[in-house]
Amino acid sequence: MATVFDIAMKHTEPEKDNGAPIVAVEDLRKAFGSNNVLDGINLQVARGETLAVLGRSGTGKSVLLRLIIGLETPDSGSIRIHDQDISGLAMDRMGEIRKKMGFLFQHAALYDSLTVAENVAFPLVHHRRDMSRSERGDRAMQLLAEMGMEGDVDKMPSDISGGMQKRVGLARALALEPEILLLDEPTAGLDPISSGEINDLILKLQRERKMASIVVTHDLHSAKTIANRLALLDQGKVVIEGKFEALQHSDIALVKDFLNQL
Repeated sequence: MATVFDIAMKHTEPEKDNGAPIVAVEDLRKAFGSNNVLDGINLQVARGETLAVLGRSGTGKSVLLRLIIGLETPDSGSIRIHDQDISGLAMDRMGEIRKKMGFLFQHAALYDSLTVAENVAFPLVHHRRDMSRSERGDRAMQLLAEMGMEGDVDKMPSDISGGMQKRVGLARALALEPEILLLDEPTAGLDPISSGEINDLILKLQRERKMASIVVTHDLHSAKTIANRLALLDQGKVVIEGKFEALQHSDIALVKDFLNQL
């Protein structure tokens, strides 16, 4: 009998973009003082593929996302988006590349003074000045409907649950129709039912939008459910990378410890 994971994998096989990855990280290194957070990381993600990055706290998972989106600068190595190295790009050029990326922050990071709909429309206000106010509103409503939030558009972030805030954050991440989706702990702090709903939404986005996605998570069950491949980081290096089955058959002690979470 097919498992949920088998079904998810069947419907989310990556579509190669002429064989070239959309995101390619090569020999990436980043240190803060004497702490080598990333020490020669190599990872690639293709169109329609989701890579889950696992690791203990402090292993550099969130730093990796911040480097990819340009919020941090690598000490060495390269980050290529559509084969263009973004390391050291001018601010205006990096801003254009960021428009191709959607970012879901760990705690959703919604603006407390804006309604749910205004939070989703926020990127459009700043980056799509060609759109009218009503067009931006329509776009926000459409995205919230996809998240099952159409009845909550006028609520404030403080009036909705943590799981609903994650949905709003995900809708906002999609506002500019990104080619790349970066998710920082999308199920952190959520109950099992809410976590499952977020996983289902991510799988739905994979099927419908075919983005290249990188998910940083401590949640191995979530990673197993939504990811085509998993990469485990430790001491700044990739310990193992591959499909879940590769981790299951690994003899590496750290990998076995992670699998014991299930």
